[in-house]
Amino acid sequence: MNIMDDLSYLRKETLVRKMREIHTDIIVETVRDMCISANLNLALDMEQAIRRAAETEDGKLGKQILGQLIENMDIAKEDGIPICQDTGMAVFFVNVGQDLHITGMSLTDAINEGVRRGYTEGYLRKSVVADPLIRENTKDNTPAIIHYDIVPGDKLTITIAPKGFGSENMSRVFMLKPSDGEEGVKAAVLQAVKDAGPNACPPMVVGVGLGGDFELAAKLAKKALTRATDSHSDKEHIARIERELLEMVNSTGIGPGGLGGRTTALAVNIETYATHIAGMPLAVNMCCHVNRHVTREI
Repeated sequence: MNIMDDLSYLRKETLVRKMREIHTDIIVETVRDMCISANLNLALDMEQAIRRAAETEDGKLGKQILGQLIENMDIAKEDGIPICQDTGMAVFFVNVGQDLHITGMSLTDAINEGVRRGYTEGYLRKSVVADPLIRENTKDNTPAIIHYDIVPGDKLTITIAPKGFGSENMSRVFMLKPSDGEEGVKAAVLQAVKDAGPNACPPMVVGVGLGGDFELAAKLAKKALTRATDSHSDKEHIARIERELLEMVNSTGIGPGGLGGRTTALAVNIETYATHIAGMPLAVNMCCHVNRHVTREI
């Protein structure tokens, strides 16, 4: 072995030593538990938002409905049953550290195996059909929808957001013109909420994706739903638009359950990305009061 071979070998050995390994058995069990936890226990930020809304809602019927939602989530937590009968399609946002080596099966297969176990062993409703036209149920809620991002580090961060389709069916994509500006963005989001009316099971969280292209805007809107309801964009002008849109949405009078009141939305979360000079893609993805999301880091 010559000196160049020695150096090449040493470089490879150094890289191997730096790589952290995770076996997919751990990922399978983690995802299984996340599927069950997300469907039985509403995220703390959502629970707190609903409780606050019940205190501030001034409509008699709206206040009554919010009280029923609180009772429902309390029973779900105490009795270990799903918060909603629609336990959703399993949607994942997965950050994979570039210094991480995953052993065993493929990462996608591991996540789907975790979903299969979580939904069958957790007795959660299986809502996925293998083909959109033939519509035969897969009987284990797979395959999941998985969005991957490669990030620095050696950690695996998994966020699950089971998505029911009452609110999912109310999604919209608008290919706005740059000249539509801020007012066009507000008008489009408000129109989407009005068109959804009671069908998105308000009070809802409104996820907005602004920028990128056609498909990235939709991904951003979905990801925005996983943000805490009491958080705001770190961009000052976007945070301002979030606050203004929340006020506009809650002034529609749609209210809890679509039966009137001030609490149509608990939050409006906007995620943005760079876009082309000729366009301004905008996506709106709403989630009902059962806005489920759980994050785990391995």
